[in-house]
Amino acid sequence: MKKKFSLSWEGSKQIRKQRKYLANAPLHIQRKFISSHLSKPLKEKYNRRSLGLKKGDVVKIIRGIFKGKTGKVERINLKEKKIYITNIHIFKKDGTKTFYPIHPSNLIIQELNVDDKKRQKVLDRKKK
Repeated sequence: MKKKFSLSWEGSKQIRKQRKYLANAPLHIQRKFISSHLSKPLKEKYNRRSLGLKKGDVVKIIRGIFKGKTGKVERINLKEKKIYITNIHIFKKDGTKTFYPIHPSNLIIQELNVDDKKRQKVLDRKKK
């Protein structure tokens, strides 16, 4: 299988080609895959459906064993496409706690971290 990434790729119904596209994408493009839906009040306020996740955002988990819990985004792993949230831990066999990785599609953003000027520009642009 070729390891090349193509910007001109338009899509495919075949899941193997979709997975290949995701796996071979460079990190600056993989950053775009880390996005989640906004909560209803944020949708109405910013007039958009989803937004890329950032460290410091408050999210609610909507799928999985931690369904219904909320927490701040602690860490984002681009290569694995996983999000780590504060107070969402699993216990290993030896008794140590470790963060539980969650896919961004299983999250809803409740509060935004708008400390970044670039993010504020993006939100203001769509608001108009």
